[in-house]
Amino acid sequence: MRKRTIDFRKFSSIKIGPATEVLLVEKEDPLPKDHTLIGHANNLLIGPNPPPLMMLSKDFDFIKVENGLLVIGAATPTGKILSYCKRHDIGGFEFVAKLPGSLGGMLAMNAGVKEYETFNSLVWVEHEKGRSQRGEIEHGYRYAKLPATAFCAAFKIERGFDENLAENLKKLRGNQPKEPSAGSVFKNPPGNFAGKLIEEAGLKGKRVGNMAWSQKHANFLVNLGGGTFEEAIELIEQARKSVLDIFGTTLELEIKIINHTHQNL
Repeated sequence: MRKRTIDFRKFSSIKIGPATEVLLVEKEDPLPKDHTLIGHANNLLIGPNPPPLMMLSKDFDFIKVENGLLVIGAATPTGKILSYCKRHDIGGFEFVAKLPGSLGGMLAMNAGVKEYETFNSLVWVEHEKGRSQRGEIEHGYRYAKLPATAFCAAFKIERGFDENLAENLKKLRGNQPKEPSAGSVFKNPPGNFAGKLIEEAGLKGKRVGNMAWSQKHANFLVNLGGGTFEEAIELIEQARKSVLDIFGTTLELEIKIINHTHQNL
């Protein structure tokens, strides 16, 4: 197995994390049990003391049509998926416009916008333990309980890429901040919005060191330049406590925190 040194201050979307060796998993490689899988690090907050890390190699970056289904590798970037669907007039993936990351992350989070989600046209997922049909995988709003590390997935092919829908969904992401972030920090609780609760708790724009809750969208933690893991954690814990104390609502993380001492935050 090959290894690659990644500086997460440059690689991750929030620009936080150490420079550390990451194992590159290639086809036919057994997955080591003591490593944590990462994708493109778009929804990750990696601390100074992460567990051993691994990522899927380019072997898992592919798109093909097989038995009438669209089969996509888990390491395939979202931009590549969108381009392919536009070029081949395939609908159902318009929501991927401006969505960062790769298919693996989309599957793990059931990523989407409003009612448009990854699992809508999913048929099966191939993973370390075999293959699971869509109906065998527990999933819902921004989560999916995959049986094991996903290698690829198959989707129904629906003809007709809707340019207007793609443009409208892209505009919905227009209120996202331009500064480095890991996307939405918390999932929206039932019947409410995490950003609204954080704002009403008086934390919108709140800053600790070089990290802050965005002035543009209160559920985005932004790096103002040189922000640290510890500053980010302080803001996350503050928001959770304030929202619980004021509204009685427990905020559930949407981002993944990877650090030995914060795995269960």
